[in-house]
Amino acid sequence: MSDDTVRRWIDAGVLSSAKDDAGRTVVDGLELAQLAKQNAVLPVDPSGVGRSARNRFVGIVTDIVMDRVMAQVELQCGPHRVVSLISSEAVRELGLELGSVAVAVVKATNVIVETGSVE
Repeated sequence: MSDDTVRRWIDAGVLSSAKDDAGRTVVDGLELAQLAKQNAVLPVDPSGVGRSARNRFVGIVTDIVMDRVMAQVELQCGPHRVVSLISSEAVRELGLELGSVAVAVVKATNVIVETGSVE
């Protein structure tokens, strides 16, 4: 979603906002993530980094389940829910938290495509 979309949501009362100590408008990341999940708008990857992996999904962290060793991280990437199992150490090093923007990069040797019954 663009900055303009967030501003329109704030102006329409759809998204709450506050002012920080510097007078900047700030929004709650989790509230924004939930709104993004409801609207399921497919964002564009802002990184500009080239990679061989073609399946890149920009999204917002909507859930983290973590123990001492492993973590399950859920991203809402436009209309897609992407779940990744990564180390808890990686979650801490990346600074992932609810409402964070992140990119899911998928490189798979097997991809299964299904559809309704084929006759």
